[in-house]
Amino acid sequence: MPHTPLTPLDRLWLTEAVRLREEHAGPLEDAEANRQARTLGGDLPALIESRALWLARRDGLVDALRHWRQGARLAGLGLVLLALMTGAGLGLAALGDGQRPVNVFWALGSLLGLNLLTLIGWVLGLLLAGDGGALGRLWLWLSEKLARDARAAQLAPALLSVMHQRRLGRWVLGLGVHGLWTLAMSSALVTLLALLATRRYGFVWETTILGEATFISLTQALGAFPALLGFSLPDIEQIRASGGTGGVESARQAWAGWLVGVVLIYGLLPRLLLALLCLWRWRRGRKALQLDLQLPAYRLLRERLQPPSERLGVNDEAPSQLHLPTAGNHLAGDEGALLVAIELDDSRPWPPVLPTGVADAGILDDREQRRRLLEQMSRFVPARLVIACDPLRSPDRGTLALIGELSRCAGSTRVWLLQAPAGQALDSDRLNDWHQALDALGLPHASTSPLTWLETGHD
Repeated sequence: MPHTPLTPLDRLWLTEAVRLREEHAGPLEDAEANRQARTLGGDLPALIESRALWLARRDGLVDALRHWRQGARLAGLGLVLLALMTGAGLGLAALGDGQRPVNVFWALGSLLGLNLLTLIGWVLGLLLAGDGGALGRLWLWLSEKLARDARAAQLAPALLSVMHQRRLGRWVLGLGVHGLWTLAMSSALVTLLALLATRRYGFVWETTILGEATFISLTQALGAFPALLGFSLPDIEQIRASGGTGGVESARQAWAGWLVGVVLIYGLLPRLLLALLCLWRWRRGRKALQLDLQLPAYRLLRERLQPPSERLGVNDEAPSQLHLPTAGNHLAGDEGALLVAIELDDSRPWPPVLPTGVADAGILDDREQRRRLLEQMSRFVPARLVIACDPLRSPDRGTLALIGELSRCAGSTRVWLLQAPAGQALDSDRLNDWHQALDALGLPHASTSPLTWLETGHD
């Protein structure tokens, strides 16, 4: 998400996604990520997070997260439309077209039956499996499919893994489930009210094996609480009279009010309260989310990001060809200019005469020299950097990776493809390979001396 700052949850989410990716595909190339994290500093969770975010940006996981969110929104919109259509369908199925009397308990079963069954299923899933129900899993599956990004494969498992430590998965997915059912029951109520306002319905109850007293008791029990809120409740005589096949004219409004009140109190209200409960638990638990440092992958990172001991002073004698800037040439902030060469032949005279204010980092020949220079450039970022390369050598992947890593530690970078020494000729094919490789890195390059640009910032 290049234009949207990452939230604390996003940062934790991406960190976990990187961990899962390394568990499945093996350790990632992370030397530069570790160095950048150590430069930023902080405690171990901050170091692990900084490393993971650097890798996530490099490997496109941040863009994948943006795509996943877009897929999640589309999946959520689809489920919202499904919930609204389901609720409208329940209302239509319960009342019918008005040509026949409505069996009140059959209508009530149509409106609340599926809601009640799925609610029982969610409670059982919460107690036994600890998940958010089938709708929650469906939303995650649709989000991944609609993202259409192979890099997003670990995002849904990573999100569940992050939330598992505080058992928040049940609450965030439960929020989605109950929110959808709240919409469905709201749609059913709106449909119910619209039909009752525009059509003439008669209400009856019918039975073969149950007695009249059973329906009277059940009607009064279900309507007692809605009646406290002002909904109508058929009296005993109206209930008895509705036992016929044609219904009772005087009881139409009483039965209509009773049906709306029962659906509101026992269908919509429980889902709304559960959605609010899940929202409260999610917001409360989200603030306590943190990395689980007991995971093996994070324990292994401790040694690389926080070495158990660091020797102070001079570790190794500095190579004769690498001289780091003196106190007068130290680079601070976005000031300064730096010249560095990569694997030059001993026959080449180096360094050239440098203008004032340009530091010479020498010739990088081994891994230790590279590490020390990169560590310094991470702390003191040069505004301009020139990397001198010998085009007599092939542009291998290691050299190109080092050039890219150096360029990311400077404000602006140019590559200097040196002229061939006297008596030698450049291979045009090899020089073309250099041009193509540097163009792919997006770095400007030339065979003419860039020292004027290095000193002044312009040609």
